[in-house]
Amino acid sequence: MAARIVAALACTVVILRLSEAAVYKVGDSAGWTTIANVDYKLWASTKTFHIGDTVMFEYNPQFHNVMRVTHPMYRSCNTSKPISTFTTGNDSITLTNYGHHFFFCGVPGHCLAGQKLDLNVLRPASSTPLSDAPTSSPSPSTTTIPSAGVPGPSPSHAASLPSAAATVVALLVSLVFANFAS
Repeated sequence: MAARIVAALACTVVILRLSEAAVYKVGDSAGWTTIANVDYKLWASTKTFHIGDTVMFEYNPQFHNVMRVTHPMYRSCNTSKPISTFTTGNDSITLTNYGHHFFFCGVPGHCLAGQKLDLNVLRPASSTPLSDAPTSSPSPSTTTIPSAGVPGPSPSHAASLPSAAATVVALLVSLVFANFAS
């Protein structure tokens, strides 16, 4: 009985963390582009990114792509050996590690024109990390990424995903009551 209560409490903690996950559309309504003169550095500075958050890159794949790169590659707009490249035009990337994550468009001239993004996932001061191990998904349109391991600050504003959390809570409650009934 005590083991079931501990398991239920552990699941509740996981659910609470999931309910805090946010989805960010890079560049907001402008998306991932060079046309709208979006300041992606400013855009990222108005957000606080956490483990489990998702960043969505929406763009025309005929004119853009998304490359995840190292910090030196980001600084110099070097497209020679990206960590990963996304080309669907609707790429969702789940952040799985703390630290900086670097992206840019690999189309010649776009990175130099400012189509580049440095986002920082902060480590909470009073919480245990979910995972520091890099993971990735084989799907090109939805993937998880490790950080580049460079520390730095970032202010806040995020949309939560209460519907996913509510679904998980409902499932957990039904499982707990099913176990108590038996």
